[in-house]
Amino acid sequence: MIIWFSGTGNTRYAAETLGKLLGDSDVRPFTPEMLREPDKAFIDCDPAHPLVWAFPTYSWGIPPVVEAVMSRCRFGEGALKARHVMLTTCGDDMAYTDRQWRRIMKKRGLRTAGAYALEMPNTYTLMKGFDVDPAGLAEKKLEAAPEALRRIAEAIKTDGRDILVRLSFSWAKSAIVYPWFKRFAMSPKPFHVNAGCTGCGTCARACPMKNIAMRDGEPVWGDKCALCLRCYHICPRHAVAYGKATDGKGQQLLK
Repeated sequence: MIIWFSGTGNTRYAAETLGKLLGDSDVRPFTPEMLREPDKAFIDCDPAHPLVWAFPTYSWGIPPVVEAVMSRCRFGEGALKARHVMLTTCGDDMAYTDRQWRRIMKKRGLRTAGAYALEMPNTYTLMKGFDVDPAGLAEKKLEAAPEALRRIAEAIKTDGRDILVRLSFSWAKSAIVYPWFKRFAMSPKPFHVNAGCTGCGTCARACPMKNIAMRDGEPVWGDKCALCLRCYHICPRHAVAYGKATDGKGQQLLK
């Protein structure tokens, strides 16, 4: 089984492609109900096959909504017996996301196998200095992805070594920046729309958390936000904004 969380399509693509390469037809997303109420989530699988956790890297760590499901969900007998595998997508650096994942799995008493990372187009735009990749770089990453996923699939099949995307200062990124990011940089309050909004409701329909409601023809964000940026990148009018941090920045949605 491959269970995935994706905001802008990178991880969904990786999970679905990996499922085909592994011959695994059980490829499913984290549901809004699982993400909103992780204590009630139930995960089970065929223990003869690995359970692959697929998610994007968030500020050099696991997305908090995914971390909550991993840490608090109930597991069936099959999931308790299965090998667990990590697949993360990242713009250019996963830092020590794999170590965070292994700690959670160990605490839950689960058996881990490989940890794998796939470099994909960057989509984080909510801070100064962060923007989508230039078109040429994004295309280069997408062209390299199929072969990288083939290598990952082969490693999973053979219990091969980890395949990671890790740059320098990993400890500081995952141990210092990531906790700061979770505490201070994940508020949905700055989300709003500009004059380009037509009230089409695309953002509300697409939200993986069901966190956006339409009121008086405009989207309103609730407090159950994964900060996945699907609303920002999917808007056909580029009308979704996050304070002033997204002014002049691009969109990158893998459909």
